[in-house]
Amino acid sequence: MAALSSSSLFFSSKTTFPISNLLIPTSLHRFSLPSSSSSFSSLSSSSSSASPLTHYSLTSSRRISPQGFTVEASGEKKNVLIVNTNSGGHAVIGFYFAKELLSAGHSVTIMTVGDESSDKMKKPPFSRFSEIISGGGKTVWGNPADVANVVGAETFDVVLDNNGKDLDTVRPVVDWAKSSGVKQFLFISSAGIYKSTEEPPHVEGDAVKADAGHVVVEKYLAETFGNWASFRPQYMIGSGNNKDCEEWFFDRIVRNRAVPIPGSGLQLTNISHVRDLSSMLTSAVDNSEAASGNIFNCVSDRAVTLDGMAKLCAAAAGKTVEIVHYDPKAIGVDAKKAFPFRNMHFYAEPRAAKEILGWESKTNLPEDLKERFEEYVKIGRDKKEIKFELDDKILKAVKTPVAA
Repeated sequence: MAALSSSSLFFSSKTTFPISNLLIPTSLHRFSLPSSSSSFSSLSSSSSSASPLTHYSLTSSRRISPQGFTVEASGEKKNVLIVNTNSGGHAVIGFYFAKELLSAGHSVTIMTVGDESSDKMKKPPFSRFSEIISGGGKTVWGNPADVANVVGAETFDVVLDNNGKDLDTVRPVVDWAKSSGVKQFLFISSAGIYKSTEEPPHVEGDAVKADAGHVVVEKYLAETFGNWASFRPQYMIGSGNNKDCEEWFFDRIVRNRAVPIPGSGLQLTNISHVRDLSSMLTSAVDNSEAASGNIFNCVSDRAVTLDGMAKLCAAAAGKTVEIVHYDPKAIGVDAKKAFPFRNMHFYAEPRAAKEILGWESKTNLPEDLKERFEEYVKIGRDKKEIKFELDDKILKAVKTPVAA
């Protein structure tokens, strides 16, 4: 296989990168990719109204502030409570955020939903909470609805809710935080609340699904809390993540299996190292006044194609990869079960964090994936017995030989 050029796999709004035969001029803030039968993706347009606001609020447009400014961190050391989910891909965000805050001199308590004796706590990142304790942090467990009793009389300057997906779950934490004098409330939302668009990438201010639980929470925060900010992540990689991302590709590549990708493989997505997410959150803590009332796409600043992700994972493993494209509907499979990413352009940019917080992305997928593959081998997953029944169905339908 020919040597891979990273420029053929990524797109950044800052630089021109070829995607297949499509060149993106550097002067454009946006580009349009029409849906077609070759990509099997469903993209629908959405409109955004103009707004005079230069910050990225719930009602802002896709506007970049024309005035450059420098954000000064307060330097104040704060006491931060992280209400952390006990499952799913977002759990690792709280883990990294806690470690970064501690390294910056802040005080941290991470409150994980559920019981410390739960089997879930035997898996990463929870199994690595000793790293938080050794760094000077505290760990507690309990029900977010009973947060006052869980944390006792301790007072906090900042609360991050990295658990709730709907108002019923988050409201008790918000209400307690307001009544107990918390100065800043941060919320982990999701970039999945954006409506599909003919003009990727998603930027802060784009139309969202009004009935989505995260949207309802954001609205409640805007109405209730004086200093708040919401963060919308996409896919992420990083040590301690308990939801497959790059591992899905490694599982097939190391076993010399074809990698089945729905559609054309040119669909764009965003995959960030969780370090980027935690550094953005820390920037909001250090620059709380600037962050106040804003929504941030909590992502890296480069996109990658689905085919590109497969090729980068193969390069990290020192292997070649065979990619097989298929139409899920024609084969009769659910793409959500057969593939770890959305079968469409799903790509957001972190414009607000750059403009408002002066934040910079550090994700470097080619290098980060090498690190991830080293851990993949270290834990022995490359030798683990894995069934690929759904893959086999897909490959049989497109008449691709299945590895023995």
